[in-house]
Amino acid sequence: MDRANGSLFSGFILLGFSNRPQLETALFMVILVIYFLSFVGNSTIILLSVVDPHLHTPMYFFLSNLSFMDLCLTTCTVPQTLFNFKGKDKTITYGGCVAQLFIALGLGGVECVLLSVMAYDRYAAVCRPLHYMVIMHPQLCLQLVVTAWLTGFGNSMIQTALTMTLPLCGRNQLDHFFCEVPVMLKLACTNTFINEAELFAVSVFFLVVPLSLIFVSYGHITHAVLKIKSAQGRRKAFGTCGSHLLVVTIFFGTLISMYLQPPSSYSQDVNKSIALFYTLVTPLLNPLIYTLRNKEVKSALRRIMGRTTD
Repeated sequence: MDRANGSLFSGFILLGFSNRPQLETALFMVILVIYFLSFVGNSTIILLSVVDPHLHTPMYFFLSNLSFMDLCLTTCTVPQTLFNFKGKDKTITYGGCVAQLFIALGLGGVECVLLSVMAYDRYAAVCRPLHYMVIMHPQLCLQLVVTAWLTGFGNSMIQTALTMTLPLCGRNQLDHFFCEVPVMLKLACTNTFINEAELFAVSVFFLVVPLSLIFVSYGHITHAVLKIKSAQGRRKAFGTCGSHLLVVTIFFGTLISMYLQPPSSYSQDVNKSIALFYTLVTPLLNPLIYTLRNKEVKSALRRIMGRTTD
């Protein structure tokens, strides 16, 4: 029965990779390990950013927000996925699906905006070092982060409402492992052209615009790095920038391939693999690439470990 028609609706069945039980068993262990490592890595970043005064800088303020967001994103989707992969019961309640859709979509929007803010922060640090603390003052940093969270979840509220009110005509089998807008649109038993057009426009705003700003920022950074006389300094700077851009490319590339194509053209197996990337791999890479290799973070870890052993 259809909730949109005011009738009782028990929930959805998340098919996942149920047609390949051996793959689900293997993925269960892989996802569990990645989730654990991601949880430890991101929790460490948040803890260090709060406890160590040396990390009370704009960059680590943004990174701690990114880590908190990644923790929320993985926790929103992974436990349900692991539960479905392990047992025969692959259902999710209607309320659970709405909550998962709202939270995951909101956090995805937040990360898109936050990554562009972080790119601007790096631009200010590299290209305007003498004015960095004036440009990135605490009040502006807080305003940028609040804007990212409000924008992401404001959009999610609208998208969730538009998506979950579509008539389903009793259909309840989602060919995915969590509730996501394109999959829900494909399930609907009505013309979704307006929803698809609106989703495309919003996706351009949250994906293409931030990605363009990131590339512009790193273009200026590259130009500044080329002026460094030391070859070792240039290699180090390019190595850091390259790592950052790798994470950005993976995150935005997977989302663009999901949201900037009509649901009717989806290959579900491909898109399920893509979804694993931006819900699992990116949250694991973020702490590894952005912080855990940094000297400041290693020093902060040593100071914290030193306090606990004293």
